[in-house]
Parts: sequence; C-alpha cells; structure tokens
Amino acid sequence: MDGKQCLITGGTNGIGLIAARELARQGAHVVIVGRNPEKTAHTVELLRQTTGNPNISSLLGDMSYMADVRRVAREYTASHSRLDVLLNNAGAFFGKRLVTKDGYEMTFALNHLGYYTLTRDLMDLLKRSAPARVVNVTSEGHRLGRIDFDDLMKEKRFFNQWAYTQSKLANIMFTLELARRLEGTGVTANCVHPGIVATSFGKEHPSGLMNFLIALFGPLMLTSEQGADTLIWLSSSPEVEGVTGKYFIKRKERRPKRQARNPMACARLWEVSEQLVNKAAP
Repeated sequence: MDGKQCLITGGTNGIGLIAARELARQGAHVVIVGRNPEKTAHTVELLRQTTGNPNISSLLGDMSYMADVRRVAREYTASHSRLDVLLNNAGAFFGKRLVTKDGYEMTFALNHLGYYTLTRDLMDLLKRSAPARVVNVTSEGHRLGRIDFDDLMKEKRFFNQWAYTQSKLANIMFTLELARRLEGTGVTANCVHPGIVATSFGKEHPSGLMNFLIALFGPLMLTSEQGADTLIWLSSSPEVEGVTGKYFIKRKERRPKRQARNPMACARLWEVSEQLVNKAAP
C-alpha cells in the first residue's frame, strides 16, 4: 500500500480507526473523516505516533448531512490527485426516530445516503485512479431488512430495528449496483459484514433492545481488530484485485438475501437515492 491514497469515513474509533491504522502501517496515505474537530485531530496525531507514518490527515463533516458529504468530496478532490481506496464505514444505530437537517430519517441518511453521495461525488476521481477500490461496511442484519420504497423514511411507522436493517440492506444493493455501473473501469466495489464488534456502536443513541443485546452477547463480541480484518483485506490484498460486486464475511464470499440480488430493485434504489440527494442542500 506504499503511497496509495485511502479515504475512510468513521475513522475516529472502532473498526474504522483500526483500518486506518493498519493501512497506514502498510504505507498508505490515509485521510479519515470525522465530525468532532478535537477528537478527529487527536486521532490523526495518535495514528501518526503509533504507525510512524506522517501521511495521515483528516476532513471534517457530518456524513448524515448531504451538504457536508459533498463538501468532503470537494475538499478531498481539491487536495488529492488520486483515490485508490474509498472505505465507507461511518454508520450508527438510533434508538428513536431522528431527522437530519435535510429532513431525512437519520438512519437511512447516515448509513446509506452518506455512502451513496460520497461515492457518487468521487466517482470520476476513482476512475482516474484505477485500479481503485470501494469497500462498504454493511451487516448480516440486512437479512431482516426490507427496502420499503413507499416509506423509506419510516414516517408511517418507525421501529429502530426496521430502520437499521433496511439501511444495511441498502448498503448491499448500492454495492451491487455500483459494481455494475463501474464494470470495465478498473474500479471494484465490494461490501463486508465485520461481525458483532465490541465498540461504542449503538451506545450514542441506545434502545432497550440494543442494551439487552450488548449485555447478552458482550462476552462473545469480536475485538475491533478482528472486526476490521476483512475491511483491511478488501482494501489492500492482491487476492481480491479485480473482484467486484461481492459480499464478504471473514474473508469468505457470502450470498446476500434475495432482494439484495434483484437488479431492478438495486437500480430503483440508486435512482431514488439520486433524487433524494438532489433535493437536499447543495
């Protein structure tokens, strides 16, 4: 990864932080995206010290707010001539229904529209940098999800688990459609379930069910290092050079649920996402 340029969202903690650290140790130039200026600056300094790699920097942005996402893409493009790896990792589970500045349900906006918008706005740079890779973090929870095109924002009825699993299904559908659209460009797109990882995920806006699951399965959860392993592998390994449109768990390809493999549904999600982003603040 010497000299490769990597952009990582959600890179200030958990598996995103570990992925940033390990890619930097391999010699990559790493840019992390964070919301909190102080925490992000501290993370950059920590990564530089622990890896011995000075080529680590940051961009600030709220990945649930499309104007911020688009600004991050513009700032990255203005300061970098290439992008070898885009790792879409920022995401969260929210115990109650929240609405973003754009008026969108927070889970869908952060977990899906943030991925879509950043990737879309960096598409030309990725193509110019080929061979390049897009890696999207999703979840096995997608198997319990359903894309409800009539109520994507869960205005009619909100249940936090439905909102979360819908967003994770959207991650896979987006990945497969992205891979189809990038065919022949030298840019690959894959997604990964990191496992149930013992991080702060789900604790910022907890729910009773999430607290119960954390307490029940806490001793069985993976470390951040274990959870980040396949992310790092997909971002850097020669073994997956040219592999695209796949879903991985523990470095093994897995078959996602049927709706995720429906080309018409994937194309429709892309079109709806484009419309939503275009309606949001520029």
